[in-house]
Amino acid sequence: MKAVAAWSAFARSLKARVLMLTLAAMLAVALPASAAFLWIVNATVVKLGTLFAEKQILFDRYRGLESLMREVSLAETVARSPAIVAWAQDEDDPEKAERGLAELEHYRLSFKDKSYFAVLDVSGNYYFNDKDNTYELARRRYTLSRGNPRDGWYYKTAALGSGCHLNVDHDDNLAVTKVWINCIIRQGERVLGVIGTGVDLSQFIREVVDIPQTGVQSIFVDRNGAVQAHRDPKLVDFHSLTKDLKAKKTIFNLIDDEDDRRALAGIMEEVTKGEVLVRSRFMKVGGHEMLVGVGYLDRLGWFNVTLMDIDEIIDRRLFTPIAILLAAILLVAAGLMTLLFDRSVLSRLARLENSVARVRSGVFGAAIRDHSPDEIGRLSRAFDEMAQSVGDNTGRLETMVRERTEKLERLAHRDPLTCVLNRRGFEEAFAQEQNRALRAGHQSALMLVDLDHFKTINDEYGHQAGDRVIVEIVRRIGGVLRNYDVCARWGGDEFILLIAESSPASLSAIAAKIVAEVRREPLRLDADCEITMTVSIGACLVSPMEELSSAAAHADVALYAAKHGGRDKFVIHDPARHGRAGDPRFKLG
Repeated sequence: MKAVAAWSAFARSLKARVLMLTLAAMLAVALPASAAFLWIVNATVVKLGTLFAEKQILFDRYRGLESLMREVSLAETVARSPAIVAWAQDEDDPEKAERGLAELEHYRLSFKDKSYFAVLDVSGNYYFNDKDNTYELARRRYTLSRGNPRDGWYYKTAALGSGCHLNVDHDDNLAVTKVWINCIIRQGERVLGVIGTGVDLSQFIREVVDIPQTGVQSIFVDRNGAVQAHRDPKLVDFHSLTKDLKAKKTIFNLIDDEDDRRALAGIMEEVTKGEVLVRSRFMKVGGHEMLVGVGYLDRLGWFNVTLMDIDEIIDRRLFTPIAILLAAILLVAAGLMTLLFDRSVLSRLARLENSVARVRSGVFGAAIRDHSPDEIGRLSRAFDEMAQSVGDNTGRLETMVRERTEKLERLAHRDPLTCVLNRRGFEEAFAQEQNRALRAGHQSALMLVDLDHFKTINDEYGHQAGDRVIVEIVRRIGGVLRNYDVCARWGGDEFILLIAESSPASLSAIAAKIVAEVRREPLRLDADCEITMTVSIGACLVSPMEELSSAAAHADVALYAAKHGGRDKFVIHDPARHGRAGDPRFKLG
């Protein structure tokens, strides 16, 4: 009876009814508002996490490239060396073997690991020397056998036919574990052997993989998904080149769900095509939802896979003040709940979400400009600062990527000793000059410059002295050339010059100046030693439609004539006449 009377009095009270309606309205608004808030928080976390993941992958990608690309480029250069190719074709020739091993020793000091290996296909002999020059007197370590499973890496690499290939392996004969860079030696379509170097696996992991970042784990895998670098050595798939696919330790073994494994394989295939640099997706890893990002290191044949725990990277508790603010607004402004909630919370969160979308699309400079002192205002300003920081970091990363790309381009087209163009760079310069010559209707010329008796300098004074001589010769040649002529290192002690807008008279004049300039002044090796260097030059005029190989062959014939005519002179090839050195086909100087 008392309860009924109390309820009747409560129902007749306007204050009570307003309170009841307010509570009902609060509940009606609070439920969808809470759901919207959680959705925005989750979307923000996912979007920011994905953006961070993609930038992290790009950073890891170019960090991995920088660590290994220099070694790959050097190994490619050694594999194409004429001395190495000649030795691999005729291993039993003592002179060729001496030049080949000398070339290996020359490049050994340039490798980061200060070591090299070489396998010659005909004999199967394995040559090796380390940073301490331990095997100076016994560089042939052993002979490979097709029947030995531990030698399978060579035969599988040689079967690939061309290029450089990476493999994480423990060499049982040498008792070392490294990231091996295997570059195939070829003569035409024929495989002559494999040459390369190694990068210490523990050092590579320490410099590239094992960088402490909260919630971030970097892994490098090969095309089959076999783990090549991981902070946990137990997960690295050693000897992966010689294993069957089922026996490999792959990245797919770390993924819990079969659908996620198929999705990861699809992502790896997609980034391999080069249409996108990075792809990411949420997957179950070890029972936990992780953001998995994949990038492809095309020059190395590896993928860098980054696992990110978004909950560790972005703490969701940062959004707690927003939830408290929403509850406070609902309690304090019950009478104007709908309007105030829209103006004070939802519209501002919408601006924040739009800013997140702009940031995701790559627009980092558009600020929210919320100057309110409350939690949303502080969060908006924090987001502005964060977006600005992400933009700055993105700019720095892009600058780093651009600088490193330019550095790689320089490494690919410049000789590291003399800083003039290498063979690849000269081929591009020759093609460009031929296009200009064809349009302008003029002739260019080609010179092959060979240092006379250069081998005796290396033998008597050492390779460092030989390098100083090469650098000085390049300086003297450059002093004669015009600023639009091109000088490139064609071989060890052989240079090739591209003379633009040339004629027989101007070509003879320039060749004569180079011969005289090189001979003019002795080159001082130290305080008590001076040597006089001479060069032999073979030159030819080049028609606008002529290929480099043809022009170089004509210049080489002339160079041969100059060397057999006593050296320290130049010979200009004359295609209008016939005969050998000394005949009217050649013009000697």
